Amino acid sequence: MGHREDLLEGAKRCLLAKGFMRTTARDVVKESGTNLASIGYHYGSKDALLAQAYISLVEGMGDAFDGGTVDGTEPGSPERFERVWSNIIGTMKEPGSIWRLSMEVLAIGDQLPEVRDHLAVAQREAGRGLIPLLMGGREEDVSDETADTLGMFYVTLMTGLIAQWTFDPKTAPGAEQLTAGLRRVIEAAAPR
Repeated sequence: MGHREDLLEGAKRCLLAKGFMRTTARDVVKESGTNLASIGYHYGSKDALLAQAYISLVEGMGDAFDGGTVDGTEPGSPERFERVWSNIIGTMKEPGSIWRLSMEVLAIGDQLPEVRDHLAVAQREAGRGLIPLLMGGREEDVSDETADTLGMFYVTLMTGLIAQWTFDPKTAPGAEQLTAGLRRVIEAAAPR
């Protein structure tokens, strides 16, 4: 690995251990075995590096969301919805979950505009990535309009779940509750 990759891996470890606000450039350098100048050269700033590290951590969760358990379910079906959200919620239950880090990002966004700007761009792509898991198809075929509507609906649901699971896991909804709610929305929207 080169310095760029070493920095990214070191930044990921620092974020998981310390979070955004407590991670310093020196922490990243120590963890990555690089030097301070490398951060500016490869990423422009510590905040840009941390934003990229966070995005990389979230992207790495994609396989856990599928978990191979969506096979045999109809794309777009309530059964598929329940399985995917069950897998996502499963990642929120794990010790050291990156989702607590997500709550920090939401809380401090105004203090770190460079991080917020990077993550705002990544939100659309997160929605684009959730669509094939739930609806089938390929990520590269998801239109911008679909990413901006259905994808953002899923991102909003995910953000709410992260908040609830971080705040009080005992009362946070499970996939079964979410699916029951979805069924009620579908019933209410059906022509009478």
